[in-house]
Amino acid sequence: MRVEAAGQRAWRRRAYWILLATHVLALLCTGIATVALSLQAFALAGAEAGLVLGNALSIKMLTYALVTPLVAPVAERLPRRSLFVALNLVRAGAVLMLPFATRVIDLYLLVVLFQLASAAFTPSYQATIPDLLPDEEEYLRALSLSRTLGELENLASPALAAALLVVVDAKGLFVGAALGFVTAAGIIASTPLPMPRRAAAAGLLRRMTRGWRLFLATPRLRGLTALNLAVALASAMVAVNTVVLVQDRLGLGQRETAIVLACFGMGSVAGALLMPLVIRRISDRTLMLAGATAAAATLGTAPLVLGYATLLPLWFGLGLSCGLAHTPAGNLLRRCGAPDEKPALYAAQFALFHLCLAAGYALAGWLGSLVGLIWDFVVLACLALACVAAAARAWPAADV
Repeated sequence: MRVEAAGQRAWRRRAYWILLATHVLALLCTGIATVALSLQAFALAGAEAGLVLGNALSIKMLTYALVTPLVAPVAERLPRRSLFVALNLVRAGAVLMLPFATRVIDLYLLVVLFQLASAAFTPSYQATIPDLLPDEEEYLRALSLSRTLGELENLASPALAAALLVVVDAKGLFVGAALGFVTAAGIIASTPLPMPRRAAAAGLLRRMTRGWRLFLATPRLRGLTALNLAVALASAMVAVNTVVLVQDRLGLGQRETAIVLACFGMGSVAGALLMPLVIRRISDRTLMLAGATAAAATLGTAPLVLGYATLLPLWFGLGLSCGLAHTPAGNLLRRCGAPDEKPALYAAQFALFHLCLAAGYALAGWLGSLVGLIWDFVVLACLALACVAAAARAWPAADV
């Protein structure tokens, strides 16, 4: 019996590492496709690319946040291996069709198709991990690793895209991303995965809203909500307007755009890596408020950028500030609520941050088209500072 149990643990760990590897590959492909999407938006709309990309990314985040709770109960009734293979193939097909989009509406529809598949994939993937790693310590280490890899993806994808742009154009990036999703599907197809555990039908609506109710009832989580919006506004400006800033205002090319985005990702990774060291000396509240304040201030200095050499360290600093402001959220959630409330809290944070990103993307694109790039940065910097002030007021200093 002990030999059989040890064999089961080894099989589950092996399946976990394989699944994690395919998830990292999918994250990289998603990041590369996002870089290519910004280049495609500029090719279709020129100086109005910020508006087009803002709308596309807003649609992406809204689909993620709103569709995930609806598809999760359906996805949990399907065999996981077949589901993961099918969803990766759908994402590959959507990415492969993006370079053939000749109208903005076609681009939006393909973004929705891609994100529908991602909205079904993400909760199913997250629900599979505790089944593969039933030991609590192993599971907590897996959560930490997933967050770190998520931050590293912000760096690796733009850097990889910049390297690929040396030998291919933007359409080649889409093809490369599609091949990555097909590869992930092929690897998962040969990996046994446990069947999902079906949740009881009773109280489904109450379970779906449990995390949201905890956020509303807890002062520190209300403060986290405001900080989510501050970080989302800064991140949205980077995603939406970097291509306009680099290619329209500075007159540079696609490769420079990817390198600037990689600097932001590098700063975000640096913030994630520094967080465990800094958090030993100061509280979550102090670090997150300081990081968000620095992000808002850095965003406000962007209109002063005079050249490419100035933009690179500025975007690194912005990524560093966002990383310090956002990465401690997982540590904060771990200290909130009872053990059985943790999944609901993480799910609510996931949906909430993506809703904030959706609002940020739409606002960044719309304001840029309405009042111009400079005022877009100024207005969103002021809004981010207002969010930091709201977070400081909602989250009492004594509640650390």
